[in-house]
Amino acid sequence: MKKSLFSSRLAPLIAALLLAGCASAVSLTPTAVPAAPAAFRELDGRWAQAAPAEAQVRGRWWAVFADPVLDGLVGRAEINNTTIQLAAARLAQARAFLRNADADRLPQIGVGAGASRGNLLTPGVTTPVTTLSAGATASWEPDLFGRLAKASNAAALDAQSREALLQSARLLVQSDVAQTYFVLRALDDERALVRETISAYRDTLHLTERRYKAGDVAELDLARVQTEVASNESQALALDRRRAQLEHALAVLLGELPSSFMLAEAEWSGALPNVPAGIPSTVLTRRPDVSAAQSAMRAAQARVGMAQAAWFPDVALTANGGFASTDLGDLFKWSARSWGIGALLSLPLFDGGRREAGVQNANATWDAAAASYREQVLVAFQDVEDQLAALRLLTDQANAQTQAVDAAARATVLSNSRYRNGLVSQLEFLDARRSELTNRRQAVQVRAAQYQATVGLIRALGGSWGNSPPA
Repeated sequence: MKKSLFSSRLAPLIAALLLAGCASAVSLTPTAVPAAPAAFRELDGRWAQAAPAEAQVRGRWWAVFADPVLDGLVGRAEINNTTIQLAAARLAQARAFLRNADADRLPQIGVGAGASRGNLLTPGVTTPVTTLSAGATASWEPDLFGRLAKASNAAALDAQSREALLQSARLLVQSDVAQTYFVLRALDDERALVRETISAYRDTLHLTERRYKAGDVAELDLARVQTEVASNESQALALDRRRAQLEHALAVLLGELPSSFMLAEAEWSGALPNVPAGIPSTVLTRRPDVSAAQSAMRAAQARVGMAQAAWFPDVALTANGGFASTDLGDLFKWSARSWGIGALLSLPLFDGGRREAGVQNANATWDAAAASYREQVLVAFQDVEDQLAALRLLTDQANAQTQAVDAAARATVLSNSRYRNGLVSQLEFLDARRSELTNRRQAVQVRAAQYQATVGLIRALGGSWGNSPPA
């Protein structure tokens, strides 16, 4: 009767455990992540069916620019950059956590020895006794409800996320080096233009000074040329200051001291790589930040299962064996042996809501990770569309700017000829030269923006579009 009553009281608990064991982990709803379009709208204005591209090789994407100096800078950054080193250390930490989680699933074995001093009480006699012991212990948790397996899975996903973040850090540093390098090269071209203009203005100033001394021109003409010379010298100094700052920033990206780093001026040559038509949107599956967000979301999903498993009983199997004796010489005799085995089943019946709070916290973490993943996917699509739009519009702008430079150069030649023949005032000639310099500098800036947008597109796609040289 008592046995029947005992079983009937345990039946609801056993049923609850069985139902909980059958419960599945939370799943991602179809609307939680935006559907990937087949192609990018900015490429050709239409969508095209494309196969997945997760396995495409990223390779040395910066080699498409065919610049040996850039190749060397990126190589130095990959070795010494502190951001990459920090990401690598965090990956090593995540892998250590994974090994720790895997170790919990294996049997734990240990050996030990001890000595204790006490009194042996017999009727009317108290005898001091020293007890010596030596033996081994073993324990193992069968993980009947998958708690340890889920913990190991979550740690593995964390390690995957850190690995993706390391790759993301590398890609970010590589692209930052490339973009900073191209800005520096564009700045060198601008500085060369300004220096060339200053030289021309100084020639004009010398001529104007001679004509002023001869009484052929007014002092106003001399003051105008002096103003142009000083203004362009000021612009040259501003460009020098900007270049020094960029050089220092590049040194930090390379993990080197700014005081000991110098990038020599060089002619900016090379052709801008063309973006192939029909890039599939599935290349975004290679983006490290998207992969990291996905792994983090899956790890949060596994931890929901871990929290749910807290409702199940913990089972542990233990065994120990060894020797114990009051005499060191008899310690390892067969008659001094001792052993024991045991099993422990534990299940808290009341914990003040701790386990329920753990489940709620795990679910909230899962919701946050899913939202973060969705946001990362949307940002990835935005990045690519932004860079594609920038490249398309910059191409048109570069064409228009080329026409403006040609027209401004022609206007300078005509104005110079008319000025020397006394047909126009000096002011018109100076305006023409100033307009030409402005348009040439803008052309250089547009070209630099094209290079930066190309690097930005490569980064947005997760490292090239599949046609870069292999690593």
